[in-house]
Amino acid sequence: MDHDVKRGKVSKVIGRTGSRGGITQVRIEFLDDPNRSIIRNVKGPVREGDVLTLLESEREARRLR
Repeated sequence: MDHDVKRGKVSKVIGRTGSRGGITQVRIEFLDDPNRSIIRNVKGPVREGDVLTLLESEREARRLR
């Protein structure tokens, strides 16, 4: 099992995506490196201030149009 997990805080909810709006696009700031932030797609309920555990932290979601 890979133990390179990162924890990040949701700094901004950008919008809903997916065919039925079941995916939320968010900006995440990493707790160990506050200068670094990425955009990810999250499934399920999420709001600003939530802390997410990311099993993979290099991949970034495409922006909403």
